[in-house]
Amino acid sequence: MTPASEAELSEAIRAAEGPLRIVGGGTRPIGTPVEGATLSTDALTGIELYEPGALTLVVKSGTPVAAVEAALEAEGQRLPFEPIDHRPLLGTKNVPTIGGIVATNASGPRRIAVGACRDFMLGVRFVDGRGTILKNGGRVMKNVTGYDLVKLMAGSYGTLGILTEVALKVLPDVDDAATVTLSGLSDVDAVRAMSAALGSPFEVSGAAHDPEAGATYLRIEGFATSVAYRAGRISDLLAQFGTADVTHGKAATAETWAAIRDVTDFAGRDGDVWRLSVKPSDAPALVAKSGAEAVRYDWGGGLVWLLMPEGADLRAKLGTFRGHATLIRASDDTRRALPVFQPENPVVARLSEGLRAKFDPRGILNPGVMG
Repeated sequence: MTPASEAELSEAIRAAEGPLRIVGGGTRPIGTPVEGATLSTDALTGIELYEPGALTLVVKSGTPVAAVEAALEAEGQRLPFEPIDHRPLLGTKNVPTIGGIVATNASGPRRIAVGACRDFMLGVRFVDGRGTILKNGGRVMKNVTGYDLVKLMAGSYGTLGILTEVALKVLPDVDDAATVTLSGLSDVDAVRAMSAALGSPFEVSGAAHDPEAGATYLRIEGFATSVAYRAGRISDLLAQFGTADVTHGKAATAETWAAIRDVTDFAGRDGDVWRLSVKPSDAPALVAKSGAEAVRYDWGGGLVWLLMPEGADLRAKLGTFRGHATLIRASDDTRRALPVFQPENPVVARLSEGLRAKFDPRGILNPGVMG
């Protein structure tokens, strides 16, 4: 089913007699596999409203991310949360949609500096499991009244409702960028260096570490003179970790950080891929316990991508820890056998069940996708 309007979507949900597998562009098959009739938002496309002067954008959920980015680029603006493109990592071939970005709260390396997708959402329209059309928030930044269903929908993976429209805050693009690279650091020292950089006044917008390449990356963005100054000061600040190499240029920096954002190093490599969210200082010790075949650090060490043997249970290897482990890429069998998302404590689990029962009383929207 591919409804061409919000009204058609509402009718399709009302008429559904069993589970529905909700998809946008189909580029992010994350979660426990769902058995059911496929319902796609692919036909709900178009930019409804774009006011560059107000830094606001209203777009239908099935609109390709590329179309949104092209419209923003023409006005010298961008999506500040730098959404990850999962296609290289997951081997998918379709077109990512803005609804898929919101439904998974997909956010890239810049999250540590400006926030996640959910932090830039102003309003939503969606259809719940009864087929009721709901809206929350607004189309302008000053509209902050009412219950915050906007942020609730971010990262809900289509289990509470199917998005039809999203209002977002956008930001101006930058004039220039540079990458400061340190070489040969251990994971522990890399986290220390990234923490020092992020805690400095020099506005680092990305901090990542690649143990295989022996490289620690820091991104600086802004006006050209400011980027040059701050890159130099960061290099001086981190002199105890070795001599830094600075690569200037917006295009070169974008290429480097797109690869970090999309974890392209793991694309095509055998094994399962896990995503670990932890306190940065805890990350190296957890990585050492994991038995991972390869590792990439992002968000200053707060996000760790791990390439694991197929079928391996990362949580069992780590034992009790403070954080979340999410299985991003694995076979259908493994994603049925292991919880894809970090199991919730009983109190949170009851709240989650209550929310799903309220918004989807028949349990037909992506049932079981989040466990």
